[in-house]
Amino acid sequence: MTKERWNGFCFGPLLLAMTACSSPPARTAEVVAVPVSQLPAGPGEGAWNQAPEHLAKMIPQDLVEPRLMNPSTTEVRVRAVTDGTAVVFRLEWADENKSDTPGPGKMVDACAVQIPQKMDKEPPDPQMGMAGKAVQITYWRADWQASVDGRGDTIRDLYPNAAIDHYPFEAKSLEPGSQAQKEMSLRYAPARNLGNVRSGPRLQPVEDLTAAGPATLAPGSALGSSGMGRYGKTGWAVVIRRPLPEGLIAGQRTAVAFAVWQGSQREAGARKMRTAWIPLLRK
Repeated sequence: MTKERWNGFCFGPLLLAMTACSSPPARTAEVVAVPVSQLPAGPGEGAWNQAPEHLAKMIPQDLVEPRLMNPSTTEVRVRAVTDGTAVVFRLEWADENKSDTPGPGKMVDACAVQIPQKMDKEPPDPQMGMAGKAVQITYWRADWQASVDGRGDTIRDLYPNAAIDHYPFEAKSLEPGSQAQKEMSLRYAPARNLGNVRSGPRLQPVEDLTAAGPATLAPGSALGSSGMGRYGKTGWAVVIRRPLPEGLIAGQRTAVAFAVWQGSQREAGARKMRTAWIPLLRK
């Protein structure tokens, strides 16, 4: 994310494949969170028809290593709604390849919403905040979504055509679920053995993070964010729900930024497409 502070953009033609809208939505130069009585849980619900759409232009992350030098995602279409307690964003972007299976050398599709931790007249640097001015990030991943949707996490689940003769932790001499069996299985799952929070099945396809500048990303406070993503003919539609920014009352603005990773383009970590800060207005 760059040093730009506030930006608004005009809209191009609407290309929606996963909504019930039959006519183009209102166009806004900022992200406007409109009030609704019931927050939508998925990207295709009717509540989104009440929200105007902002077309956020994206730029490569070319400031810190590992940089992204070849632009991929050019824009992300954003809508937002609120019930006065939480805010829900819907992000849509074009992606010709669904990348939701992890593996050696394989990247997955992902997106993120970033908001300053504290409201201020001058937001922090949009490239993941700065010292003394942290940002909150809610991050969604396609492989986590597949796990939540029911895909298993074993080698057989991820590689259904693989031929596996035997695993030591599946030996008949080990009673399933016993302590000995659990200890043996951890020998063959080093990430889980080390407490890696990214391993294993997921209950939510999102996680909350915080940062105070590049290379400072860490698990965030328990915002209790949630989300859902669906892949369609033209790409992804992802819904991310998180608490309203603290102190953001009706009629006021804070800042918001977005990021998208395309796994088929080998984007991961700092290699991503991102936006500058965009005003977020609570109606």
